[in-house]
Amino acid sequence: MKLGIVGLPNVGKSTLFNAITNAGAQSANYPFCTIEPNVGVVAVPDKRLDVLADMYHPEKYTPAVIEFVDIAGLVRGASKGEGLGNKFLANIREVDAVVHVVRCFENDDIVHVDGSVDPKRDIETINLELIFSDLEMLERRIDKAKKLAKGDKSYLAEAEFLTRVAAELEEGRPARSVACTPEEAEILSSVALLTNKPVIYAANLSENDFKGDLSDNPHYAAVEEIAKAENAEVLPICAEIEAEISGMEPEEKALFLSDMGLSDSGLDRLIRKSYHLLGLISYLTAGPQEVRAWTITNGTKAPQAAGKIHTDFERGFIRAEIVSYDDLVACGSMTAAKEKGLVRSEGKEYVMHDGDVVLFRFNV
Repeated sequence: MKLGIVGLPNVGKSTLFNAITNAGAQSANYPFCTIEPNVGVVAVPDKRLDVLADMYHPEKYTPAVIEFVDIAGLVRGASKGEGLGNKFLANIREVDAVVHVVRCFENDDIVHVDGSVDPKRDIETINLELIFSDLEMLERRIDKAKKLAKGDKSYLAEAEFLTRVAAELEEGRPARSVACTPEEAEILSSVALLTNKPVIYAANLSENDFKGDLSDNPHYAAVEEIAKAENAEVLPICAEIEAEISGMEPEEKALFLSDMGLSDSGLDRLIRKSYHLLGLISYLTAGPQEVRAWTITNGTKAPQAAGKIHTDFERGFIRAEIVSYDDLVACGSMTAAKEKGLVRSEGKEYVMHDGDVVLFRFNV
């Protein structure tokens, strides 16, 4: 999974990226300090793997990973090549979902590119640049569908639907907010529009505001309202706190978070939001050689899940021997789980569940 971190200059975007990846992207109080997209790969925290590692003492411990891309700050006119616009648009096109960092804190020492803090205006600035880019792509696709419709009337419905999407974009609404049928959603996904990418708005708060009642913060309320209208997610976060805990040892970090009344870091909450937004789950493999988490889309069947390990596993799939994580831990071993009849043999139509511990049988 690849997440692109975007936002206007000086909203805390690179500070947040540094904190969650420890990748050391340059962070400074001026626009465009992130010129090339910085990339950081982060392990997905999964306590189930720790438990399985204690059971099997494996040679390798391999968690699922998320790739974060810190994309250069965007300004008005990006769709026409202003600032680093072309680079921004190319980089955002490659990610699975967007983490849009929005400044919700006041600080006279940190310059805002538009002179004041206004989350609604800031979100609109970025959304409009993406909309302009999408409209160009839609116009080409609509023209193509209309030409094809002369020989195949089925393309008329596509052209009509995409014209409706274009009308929504022209009203300043992103493609992800357009209501559509499953068939229309399939057409929409085939156009690869920037404003159809899933979005998490990371509302970057001051430490005091983050600790306090979020309902008292009008900036946060504005972000929540926009996200609701767009079918997007919102994550309240404090980049300063994340930066502070990023270098701590696990025990020290847990104590710090506990003192703040938190059970998880912003990174943990962001990962959970991302999995939920993209409809992802993890299945597990466990043994003396390796304990590992594999990320798949919810609804994936056993052969395709096996293909995540190796294409031969999918091609020669025979069956999957599956036990739920909870049953395996309760029994203490795979042997004990088998004796209790808790290990199931599943075929090609089996739909994987989060936390399935699997051994795939295949023959090539």
